[in-house]
Amino acid sequence: MEDDAPVIYGLEFQARALTPQVAETDAIRFMVGTQSLKYENQIHVIDFDDENNTINKNVLLHHVGEIWQISTSPADRGVLATCYNKTSDSKVMTCATVWRMPKELESGSHESPDDSSSNPHTLELLCHLDNTAHGNMACVTWEPMGDGKKILSLADNHMLIWDLQESSTNAVLSSSATLEGKGQLKFTSGQWSPHHNCTQMATANDTSIRGWDSRSMSQIYCIENAHGQLVRDLDFNPNKQYYLASCGDDCKVKFWDTRNVNEPVKTLEEHSHWTKEPLQDSIIATYEEHEDSVYAVEWSSADPWLFASLSYDGRLVINRVPRALKYHILL
Repeated sequence: MEDDAPVIYGLEFQARALTPQVAETDAIRFMVGTQSLKYENQIHVIDFDDENNTINKNVLLHHVGEIWQISTSPADRGVLATCYNKTSDSKVMTCATVWRMPKELESGSHESPDDSSSNPHTLELLCHLDNTAHGNMACVTWEPMGDGKKILSLADNHMLIWDLQESSTNAVLSSSATLEGKGQLKFTSGQWSPHHNCTQMATANDTSIRGWDSRSMSQIYCIENAHGQLVRDLDFNPNKQYYLASCGDDCKVKFWDTRNVNEPVKTLEEHSHWTKEPLQDSIIATYEEHEDSVYAVEWSSADPWLFASLSYDGRLVINRVPRALKYHILL
């Protein structure tokens, strides 16, 4: 892949959900989930061939509703979870389910994106994360360094940790915590930290960010008014255990040291619309291949210098950090 040659893949439907296949460290593979109220939604499994600069894909049918988030198991390439909307008794609920993709797709795709004659595949239902008593699911994330048996979900003002048993076909609620305070507090986003033996996570609600200890399910820090408007997303630096990035509707990206949360380490204001930025000390490059709001940016699990971005119009763009900038980052 040439340094300045992005590869663009267009989906038929609008989309917000993007994730790398975390357990796959050899092939460059991303998953994209669609949002359509009229047609059946899909998950596109995107394989990027770096040598030939081409994309192969497979399509998985997602029968249950429009997809708001996808999260993949860190230990099993075939297992993923989705958060999606469904209508029940004239009410729209956001639910979460754990799925398995067909065995033949776990190790890669061999279809071209223009192969319209190929039949889409079907996801195998493993288990539901039952949120009947907890409310609408905001997000789902796996314990990052684990064996794929622990998963965190956020539902309204509840933080829930599930144990996946019997080859992920059964989810048992093992611990929980409730966000308490004035008004109707609701979680909007959360991340499980890969540091501290995976005993910490961070959540966002309204304009605040909170840190939690998974062993006691108690709060360990709180950043009130972290952003001027709703906090949209969070991300831990995988290389520096105390550093956390956040983005919000105030069009700002902020970097925090969780040992001292009185003020951000750095604030970036280059955006006219929020997005999750790669965690770095300063802006070293800007990519302008999108024509609509960018809702997701994810690094490849197999290549640390390659990332994908997804805009709401269904445009997926795969980019590589240029060689000249690699030197700048490594310094």
